[in-house]
Amino acid sequence: AVLLHGGFWRDPWTRDLMDGIAIDLTSRGWATWNIEYHRVGGGGGWPLTMEDVATGIDHLAKIATGYSLDLGRVVSIGHSAGGHLALWSAARPPLVDGIPHPEPKVPLLAVVALAPVPDLIAAYHQDLGEGAVEEFIRRTPDDGVNRFATASPAELIPLNVPQIIFHGTCDDAVPVEMSRDYAAKATKAGDSVSYHELTDVDHMDLIDTDGAPWADVVVELDRFR
Repeated sequence: AVLLHGGFWRDPWTRDLMDGIAIDLTSRGWATWNIEYHRVGGGGGWPLTMEDVATGIDHLAKIATGYSLDLGRVVSIGHSAGGHLALWSAARPPLVDGIPHPEPKVPLLAVVALAPVPDLIAAYHQDLGEGAVEEFIRRTPDDGVNRFATASPAELIPLNVPQIIFHGTCDDAVPVEMSRDYAAKATKAGDSVSYHELTDVDHMDLIDTDGAPWADVVVELDRFR
């Protein structure tokens, strides 16, 4: 099964793009589960967005038998801010602030992150999304240390699952250096990371199912069949 997390925190239209990926992967024989979540501007952010993702993943345990799902081969895949959620979902730490933390029911076999935002502290300081990180966490790194520590994949490594990361060198939404630095840090921490830096590829090219970058993503994903 493949879990799909789509798009920027503020942009629900990216759900349609992830629908296209779901259709493509289903045609290739994958069972797909396209998770939608509350977004910044729509009631989302800390902690509701993470709770939505956790609930969506765990729901697979309730429907696995009816759909003949193999919960031993669940891969999380996400693009942009959805890439942040895909990586975060491998760790799913307690969310502090006294928020209940049900034991995860569905472990992940691997994560595929496409132009992700893996380091929320760096993203805050670079003002990605024009303040989206502060809106998402409802704090700054100075006054929300515990929230950033439990919401940012870069603070949670090692994630202890294989991670496949794709990022284009022409990405003007999320700098390629963010994935490059994260991949190096995760590898140093002992995680298995396959990092692909694609020349002349921009932010949206990675989820164009008719494009060459997506074909490369599928090759990596098929390692986990």
